[in-house]
Amino acid sequence: MDKLVYILHIESATKSCSVALSKNGECIHCVEEHGDAYIHGEKLALFIQQVLASAKVSPTDLSAVSISSGPGSYTGLRIGVSVAKGMCFSLSIPLLSIDTLQAFEQCVRKQFPAEGNVCVMIDARRMEVFSAVFDPKGLVIKTTSADIVDEVSYSNYEPFSCVGDGSPKMKEMWSNRSVSFLENCELSAEGQVDLAYEKYLKHEFEDVAYFEPNYVKEFYSGT
Repeated sequence: MDKLVYILHIESATKSCSVALSKNGECIHCVEEHGDAYIHGEKLALFIQQVLASAKVSPTDLSAVSISSGPGSYTGLRIGVSVAKGMCFSLSIPLLSIDTLQAFEQCVRKQFPAEGNVCVMIDARRMEVFSAVFDPKGLVIKTTSADIVDEVSYSNYEPFSCVGDGSPKMKEMWSNRSVSFLENCELSAEGQVDLAYEKYLKHEFEDVAYFEPNYVKEFYSGT
């Protein structure tokens, strides 16, 4: 490919607010904040400006925008998708959607490459989580669903490592099982880079006008 492919990556599905920029499938800059509050409304546009300025890349240089497509926070997803759509419309560039749990699994593999099966769990309040399970090659072995978890949930995928803001509430309940907890791995827009570049090369673009996030279940208040 002769031209440079710059893709802006936006992650807003959880309390992690993260923006990354990649060039030809390699992350060249990332700005993010991981906290206890949803800050996307205040910080997302600022992070985009910072990423582009740091890389000395103009918005008109962008080839596409990728967005975390869910599941996750209803409000966070709406904000991220709205920003991504606005940029794609104004710049006449494609929109790429990346499954949030798959992007999280990519973050795990970059930080913990030796892990086996990985269960990504995003909190859906009380004892419910959005989850998917991936094998060591990153292939989906349990598709995304909203599950009420208990003492024996996902036992057929053991041993596995558990990650995400839905996992802490399982730590005590699963203490006697073959489950490890990756507490220092955060969801980041960097997890979208490889997946988005692959989709870009295959021209797997979304319809900017009609694309909607994958909420998995009906909207609930509080996020």
